[in-house]
Amino acid sequence: MPHTLTRWLPFLNSRRTPSHSLDTANAPQAWHPAWLVVLVSVWLATACNVPLWREVAALPDHTGLRGASFGLAFAVIVAAGNVALLSLLAWGRGLKPALVLVVLMAALGTYFMLSYGIVIDASMLTNVLQTDVREAGDLLNWRLAATVLALAAPPLWWLLQRPVRPLGALRHVAHNGLLLLGAVVVLVASLLLVFQDFASTMRNHTQLRYLINPLNSVYALGHIATKPLRIDTSTMLPLGRDAQLGASYAGQTKPPLLVLVLGETARSANFGLNGYARPTTPLLSARSDLVSATNAWSCGTSTAASLPCMFSHLGRDGFEGRKTNSETLLDVLQHAGLAVLWVDNQSGCKGVCDRVAQTSTTALKDPVLCPDGECSDPIMLKVLEERIAALPAEQRARGTVVVLHQMGSHGPAYYKRSDASLKRFGPECTSNALQECDQAQVVNAYDNSIVATDHFLNATIQWLETQADKAQTAMVYVSDHGESLGEGNLYLHGLPYAIAPDVQKQVPWITWLSPAMQSRSGVATACLQKDLAQRRITHDGYFHAVLGLMDVQSTVYQAEQDIYAPCRNTRQAPMAATTAPNTAHARS
Repeated sequence: MPHTLTRWLPFLNSRRTPSHSLDTANAPQAWHPAWLVVLVSVWLATACNVPLWREVAALPDHTGLRGASFGLAFAVIVAAGNVALLSLLAWGRGLKPALVLVVLMAALGTYFMLSYGIVIDASMLTNVLQTDVREAGDLLNWRLAATVLALAAPPLWWLLQRPVRPLGALRHVAHNGLLLLGAVVVLVASLLLVFQDFASTMRNHTQLRYLINPLNSVYALGHIATKPLRIDTSTMLPLGRDAQLGASYAGQTKPPLLVLVLGETARSANFGLNGYARPTTPLLSARSDLVSATNAWSCGTSTAASLPCMFSHLGRDGFEGRKTNSETLLDVLQHAGLAVLWVDNQSGCKGVCDRVAQTSTTALKDPVLCPDGECSDPIMLKVLEERIAALPAEQRARGTVVVLHQMGSHGPAYYKRSDASLKRFGPECTSNALQECDQAQVVNAYDNSIVATDHFLNATIQWLETQADKAQTAMVYVSDHGESLGEGNLYLHGLPYAIAPDVQKQVPWITWLSPAMQSRSGVATACLQKDLAQRRITHDGYFHAVLGLMDVQSTVYQAEQDIYAPCRNTRQAPMAATTAPNTAHARS
């Protein structure tokens, strides 16, 4: 090898040079940064990509020698991609900390993808970043520690033992540039060798792209970090500033009181009310005054995606493609002069309730409802009357909308989501490492959480019935997303919408209208029971259904999106968008 080349690119020389020019026979030899990058990249591409290679091995159209060749080329592509990424981080004293961080990130990603069958994208990472201590605690177990130790300890121990050869600034730039170029060349060459199979595989099995570890996490972080470049997060567009109360408020003797219960991780398929074989909703099923929409679908597969979307006027497609943020349904209700309150027993409202009255029950102390420091959902009813009374009297006299954000069936510790008195199905999975349990035990624990939701919803209706002497009452319960319970080795939720199974997207939507509210709104329960028995509805209609039910007139209301509109027969519907002056702002 020419002396000049090895002088400028010493990592191509098989001999590693001592870390000092003096006689240091017993001193450890210094490694060129490029070797650390390459070897760590190989470890990441192999040991930390078991979920990916497991999926690739299971592909029916990649068997025999051709399948092995494809797998080998794919592995080289992943390794080269890692080298290209890490070459951008191989700078002086920051090299080892950067490699340590990437290895730990990859080890954590491997555990969650292996254990729960999830994939990692921007939505999943947003959920991680927005989680609270209580939710994070539910994910900690010995399997997590053991997996991270097994995948991270060997390379990190090796890495920390290797002294790194210092390079001058110009030489560092040259070496890193050539390392990046070499990685790209290897990646492109490997891709060309299997391009036809690779393109077909990625087109037909899109979940694979979210399994390439840790490039999936790095891409997701980049997507989140660059969000301000795609969405103007510094601006909050006004919405529904023309909102006003409709004719039903004229001369009213009792104001409306609507409770919106936001379910958590409840899937429609496990509601007895919707035809599930198990009696998970005994109290609700015994009622004849409910409407259960059996064909309702969510905006997203996670709370972070669904909550802002369902309270937006844009619908799922419009919300995902928005260029700026707008005020929400709660703002429009407040603009109309109504009292609005958000009560949270979870990890927050994801920005939906930022401009209305709000309270959290998660830190309350109650020996019965918060026995282990975690409050069950009925705690929200215990404090509700007091919280409503604290709202401005003038607004309450017009009407009140209350949002109760449940803990619901939040996993993976489903067994924590139901009180001992409500556990109908057993034995339960009492581990947050769901893969340790039989699927039947996981389903038992989850179904018991639905029984707890049944109890809570029935108690909410009973509380509303006690308010009949001073308000015209109603309740609408909708879950934010569903859940996977081990079907196809998938657990939890948060898969990209396009590839998520239906159980993560089909949600319960239950409506209860008091006789007074039926008369006021012109919406008959009997009509809804027939109309919504099979009709497909989505979170896209939630914004408009609530405005319609509360008779709030605004240019942002769209009657065709209001799921209750087909059964409204005595009251004039709120005006649809026409040529009002603020229509452009309202729809932005």
